[in-house]
Amino acid sequence: MMATNGKDAFGLNGEEPSGSLTSNNDKSLVNGATTEASALSKLQNGAGAGSERFAFSPEPTIEDIRRMQAHFTDERDWNQFHQPRNLLLAMVGEVGEVSELFQWRGEVAEGLPDWTEAEREHLAQELSDVLIYLVELAEKCRVDLPQAVLRKMALNRLKYPANKVHGSAKKYTEYED
Repeated sequence: MMATNGKDAFGLNGEEPSGSLTSNNDKSLVNGATTEASALSKLQNGAGAGSERFAFSPEPTIEDIRRMQAHFTDERDWNQFHQPRNLLLAMVGEVGEVSELFQWRGEVAEGLPDWTEAEREHLAQELSDVLIYLVELAEKCRVDLPQAVLRKMALNRLKYPANKVHGSAKKYTEYED
């Protein structure tokens, strides 16, 4: 949907992008990271993930993504088309594109060890489209996603107490007190 270069993208530091997809030191980029960070990028995209817990990079934040997409949309005068229903349907379409990447593969191991870097990058792009539409839909519906997540996680802790559900995939309505 939109190409950005991390901190050089409009909205993170408030300035226009430089027009180049390379860093200030002119290092080549791999999936938005300099070649120095490509090993980390590959680890985060699934190559050689091992047993370590995955972690997202700290930037951009959800608010940064919202601002970048708002700028992108404003530049193209697309707000007239970006009403909640249209954004929802576009997001569902993007989820379908993610589904196609997994279709007919059977079970896929965490970290996608059998996927090529090109396949992982394609997945990263499609998941990014889903996230961008989700953030814009939340904006149009005036849902503060970080706060909504905190409330939902608190509710989930009540519905699924660890001491009661540990190791079980049952729905909360199936548990007895």
